[in-house]
Amino acid sequence: MANNRTFTMIKPDAFKDGHTGAITKMIEDAGFSIKAMKLTQLTSETAGEFYAVHRERPFYNDLCAYMSSGPIVAMILEKDNAVEDFRKLIGATNPADAAEGTIRKIFARSLESNAVHGSDSDENAAIEGSFYFSDLEKIK
Repeated sequence: MANNRTFTMIKPDAFKDGHTGAITKMIEDAGFSIKAMKLTQLTSETAGEFYAVHRERPFYNDLCAYMSSGPIVAMILEKDNAVEDFRKLIGATNPADAAEGTIRKIFARSLESNAVHGSDSDENAAIEGSFYFSDLEKIK
């Protein structure tokens, strides 16, 4: 059975460009309810912790620098089949390949500045959500 929660964050480029409200509206219009949300800014160290799975990849240092370059908006979202449905809503990682009407097609600048993060599995959604939010901060 699929989990009904996923994790997302609006990345520094989309926040800086003033797209937080429009992206949040698209999320809610797609039937997701927000169960936790915060505006925060990562340090390069906390970005490194969050993206530790990519530590050996050549883009790791650039990713950590980018993700700590400005504020992000972290959210836990709820909906039936949340992870899969959210991945469809955000579109392909490369906005050039994203379907029309998806968040990345509309708001992303590039492959590197692709507006939003979306968990890729139920397991990672739980891990990522817990990285940003304590149980006290999550709506049950």
